[in-house]
Amino acid sequence: MHAPLTFHPFRPVDVAGSENLSPIVGNRVELQLITTLRCNLKCTYCSASVGDVLGSQGNVSYSLDHLDAFIARHLSGYEVYVTFYGGEPTLNRPFMQAVMDRYPSFRFQLQTNGTLLDDLPDSVLARLSNVLVSIDGGEAVTDGYRGRGIYRQVVKNVAKIRDRLGGTLTARVTWSSAETTFEELDELAQSFDYVYFQFVAMEGAYAPEMVEKRKAVLSRLVEKFFASGERVYPIIPVMGVVRNQVLPSRATELYAGLTQCRVSSHILNIMPDGKIFPCPDMMYMPDMQQGDIVANWLRKSPLQPHPNMPCQNCEAFSWCRGNCMKNLHLAYVKGQNDYRREVVEPICDLVRFLGREVERRDPHAWYARATLAARKVLADNEVYEYVEIMP
Repeated sequence: MHAPLTFHPFRPVDVAGSENLSPIVGNRVELQLITTLRCNLKCTYCSASVGDVLGSQGNVSYSLDHLDAFIARHLSGYEVYVTFYGGEPTLNRPFMQAVMDRYPSFRFQLQTNGTLLDDLPDSVLARLSNVLVSIDGGEAVTDGYRGRGIYRQVVKNVAKIRDRLGGTLTARVTWSSAETTFEELDELAQSFDYVYFQFVAMEGAYAPEMVEKRKAVLSRLVEKFFASGERVYPIIPVMGVVRNQVLPSRATELYAGLTQCRVSSHILNIMPDGKIFPCPDMMYMPDMQQGDIVANWLRKSPLQPHPNMPCQNCEAFSWCRGNCMKNLHLAYVKGQNDYRREVVEPICDLVRFLGREVERRDPHAWYARATLAARKVLADNEVYEYVEIMP
């Protein structure tokens, strides 16, 4: 039997800068369990391929008894939710099922490429609070990065499981191509419950004309969001910016003022061998390791705000909260200047542009006239806990 969870009052967090009493900030913790580093696709921009991480480990080698002991020692009293991640996590369905059976009180999310989604049993689908399905926009763009026929296969699988899924379906878009259109993202917003997009961290993707194309799409997304106060246009980054500008306390309440990508505060990214890293894109960097399931140790995330990062003086900081800490760490702490110029600065420019587009449409006035149902969706959406919010 695994150790029972015991709950206790909120653990104090000193947001002024002194050491936390625990490596976990706040009362929640996300266990991002990598079920395997194998994958059945070869996406051209895959971040897990950096440092030859992708494919380096097969199925999980630590036992659930190891996980029990780790939870009992380090996570007692926290609300725990699990994200199954990979590689392609559904390639190790027995592990997913075993974790769900072992911890019936946890919340569960799946991040998948969607190609094997229809093979999941109803017992698993019914207990997933959210499923993030990787898709890159329309058919041509998705197939260009993922392989011929993948878009149609994923759309077909999503339709098959939709009525069997317990929670929400979110299109997880890596915005890799400047040719991705408003119409493509809008179509996803009609067929999924939510659309989340993240600008790809890839050099060569942000020439000035490419940035302008993305800005044109952002403008149309924001315009459609503000066109109605009856329902919320379900584009998570736009929703997140509006929420954080209208309800600024929501930008910090779950994260004690730290970045909303969660790597500084309460996400533990666990490799199949049990090693723990804050960010799944940095598992090739030994100095990023912050714990180990088998050895049963955990330290504070090494991805923390740093004086070299320019965020505090940025106009977007109050609602962006630092965007992607991996990008900021590589650009400003590690001093990768080419990466800063070609990736980080253009992405920050796009995030600021998104915020300005929201501001000039008066989000407070929109919120004032929005229905109570729309306000609730904007303010209290559970999907905010499962994605980075900022693109």
